[in-house]
Amino acid sequence: MKAYKILICIGLLSLMTVSCEEDLLNTIPKDRLASDLFWQTEQDALYASTGIYSRLGDQWRYCSMDAFSDIAHFILQWRAESGIEKNTFDASNNVVAGEWSYYYGIIQAASSFLENVDKVEEMDANLNARLKGEAKTLRAFAYINLVMLYGDVPLVSTSMSVEDAKTISRSPASAIWDFVSTELSEAAAALPTTQAESGRVTKGAALGLKARAMLYAGRYNEAKAAANDVMQLGVHSLHSSYAELFDYAGESSSEIMFARQHAKDLDAHSIFYFYTANSLYTQQCQVIPTRSLVDAYLMQSTGLPIDAAGSGYDPNNPYNDRDPRLSHTIYKTGDILPNGAVLNTLPGNGSGDDITSSAENVTQTGWYFKKYVSNSDYAMPWNCGVNLIYLRYAEVLLTYAEACIELGGSNINQSVLDAINQVRGRADVNMPNVTTTNQAELREIIRTERMVELALEGHRLYDIRRWQIGEDVIPGTIKGMTYENPASPGTFVTVELSGYVKEFNANKHYVWPLPFNELELNENLTQNPNW
Repeated sequence: MKAYKILICIGLLSLMTVSCEEDLLNTIPKDRLASDLFWQTEQDALYASTGIYSRLGDQWRYCSMDAFSDIAHFILQWRAESGIEKNTFDASNNVVAGEWSYYYGIIQAASSFLENVDKVEEMDANLNARLKGEAKTLRAFAYINLVMLYGDVPLVSTSMSVEDAKTISRSPASAIWDFVSTELSEAAAALPTTQAESGRVTKGAALGLKARAMLYAGRYNEAKAAANDVMQLGVHSLHSSYAELFDYAGESSSEIMFARQHAKDLDAHSIFYFYTANSLYTQQCQVIPTRSLVDAYLMQSTGLPIDAAGSGYDPNNPYNDRDPRLSHTIYKTGDILPNGAVLNTLPGNGSGDDITSSAENVTQTGWYFKKYVSNSDYAMPWNCGVNLIYLRYAEVLLTYAEACIELGGSNINQSVLDAINQVRGRADVNMPNVTTTNQAELREIIRTERMVELALEGHRLYDIRRWQIGEDVIPGTIKGMTYENPASPGTFVTVELSGYVKEFNANKHYVWPLPFNELELNENLTQNPNW
């Protein structure tokens, strides 16, 4: 693994594919090495391939996505991300432009690689095919995200000049999904089931991303088939510990199918800071959990939602007997922090996490995120090396189950229950088995399961969009913990950010606008409706 991460740094120096450009599709390389100096050896091809991976983002992009949904909240209201969360932004927001630029940068890099790799005359044919498969997978990964963010987008399969970028027009989302399906099928055929260098995509990763894409596209037969192909590989399995998956101990797990590779002192990030309790490091925390997420965790004994009759939920002990993934994902009052201290967010306790504190980065809901916060990073929270997961086997199982549920009829069988119950039944989760075969009931179960299993992994916004539930889950204020009022024993108070109101217009907010600067540069691009 360490060798691969060193290659990323080399790739950054030697990458000839794309340089940074302010204008999105206008990413004509300005640091390209002349072809008579590069593309001479297999090592050149490997460096160039690694350079595509090096474009994958750090914790800012990774951690922000769920804060644009209902399950997390950006503390700092002056940030551009807060405008995205509240749906009060417009096409000039720099997050809108940044995501467009980021994903098209990956596409440009991959396309340039595919155009040039055959210039290496003495190259092993299998290596050539494998590296092409990797580039196609990364390009498809970018397109999946672009469609889910913006809807119809320009379909680009070759590197572009500045002038080309000023004339291209949008393609229907259906055409993008067709392209992604073909790309990932071709990639899967060329990729091995395992890679010698950790971090490079495999056959399972390509098929798993195809399953995701086809689920997003509503092409359930294709999603089911691709997910089943992954399941039949016999390579991937669930890790026994949910908590370990997001710490160094789980990095080599076969459950993790595609992750951004990081390493302390070499290619680090600062995810610890991003989620840290204010009492550990002041003025650092960025994103916190909301009540929408906390309430989604079922009761462990009964498997019922907390508001269901007979669930066993006790408002005086709200975290007792809950799905253990709640404690693996979220810090709550009474939990032990990485420095050994006990977290206390209750009002008036006087700690650095007192919810009534006026400090800018103190939790406003009473909770902090625990997922990806490794105790071993406490001493140097800016120097985190834990890998950030883009795809894991649990998602594939849930994709298979959801596709079958949506297809209905004979597709809802024991294999669907087995897929869900595998995810719920890992050793440190151990939730009750699902037994119903009712389609409507299973649909609600799988949606809740995705919400809690995949929290903080960047799926929730896209799930809200494809399920068309934005108007039900987004609007309103942010709510947090419920606590007993110390001044009035027996009286409970629920935290609410009354001055922070989120909007949602179903005729507008299921996609982002195209960036304003792109429309200014290219008259062939049209804006999304009502933006």
